[in-house]
Amino acid sequence: MSSTDKIIAQARSENRTALLESEAKTIMTEYGVSVPKFQLATNEKEAAQIAQNIGFPVVAKIVSPEIIHKSDAGGVKVGLKTAADVEVAYKTIMENAKKYNPNARLLGVLVMEMAPQGTEVIVGAIKDPQFGATIMFGLGGIFVEVLKDVTFKIAPVNLEEAKEMITGLKASALLKGYRNSPAADVDALAQIIVNVSKLLIAHPEIKELDLNPVLAYAKGASTVDARIIIE
Repeated sequence: MSSTDKIIAQARSENRTALLESEAKTIMTEYGVSVPKFQLATNEKEAAQIAQNIGFPVVAKIVSPEIIHKSDAGGVKVGLKTAADVEVAYKTIMENAKKYNPNARLLGVLVMEMAPQGTEVIVGAIKDPQFGATIMFGLGGIFVEVLKDVTFKIAPVNLEEAKEMITGLKASALLKGYRNSPAADVDALAQIIVNVSKLLIAHPEIKELDLNPVLAYAKGASTVDARIIIE
């Protein structure tokens, strides 16, 4: 039984449709999608130790099945540079989460490597009632929100089709490098799309998937946030 099978079975046994971020990232790792190093901490001392093992700076995020929008709950702290910073962040995040939703189960805090800046892109997927698993690719930030500059393809998607999704964007020139930004690694982004396609075909119970942002670099890419909803 794969990690993905186990995670989905566990979520179903708890009547959860939204996977925890740690679960979604474990699935992405199993399917060859690069994510920053992460580990769940259940107290502030453990959080500080994990941060030291990962290396500073780190990000800390609340882990709770009932708190989907972590930022709204005051459940995210970024740019933590010392063990002391992490301990304070752990306490603050837990207090904020309790105030935000007193009934939420607080499983701990995800301590995560802070990924360097890159070009933000989004890889998403929905299960369309008519066409089945459909994958979306777009540039992140303002481009997806304001310009709605995205491309879609029905899974399965091969490497050539994935590259077409990327070059099919109106603003795809931004991925070729501009001003001081280097060209993004289109091959790495295309491989993420292909790997997401494989996941969706293997697990038709996935209803929604959202990798946002994926940070594209001159070499490689890193999936900073992952969200998966199952049926």
